[in-house]
Amino acid sequence: MTYVITQPCVDVLDKSCIDECPVDCIYEGDRMLYIHPDECIDCAACEPVCPVEAIYYEDDVPEEWATYTTANAEFFSATGLGSPGGAARVGKTGTDVAPVSELPPQA
Repeated sequence: MTYVITQPCVDVLDKSCIDECPVDCIYEGDRMLYIHPDECIDCAACEPVCPVEAIYYEDDVPEEWATYTTANAEFFSATGLGSPGGAARVGKTGTDVAPVSELPPQA
């Protein structure tokens, strides 16, 4: 299992979760952050520091944002990142996957 970042993160990109992640598994797209499902160690350090409550344990993602579980995983194949072993060496990717790229700008 893993943690998932959902819609409330879109266009916010606070990055508090990145600072707390002990394994550097939170990657930056253009409009949202993504957790690598194979690199996440389920420590939950990211969840309480998210100011918009966008991070959920995979089994607890609200139904309205269920597509974000798949979107987080697809981000790594769609961008060609695969499993690079740490977000710090990758930096901002400048790309997102659906449903993120399809959303209008968020307030």
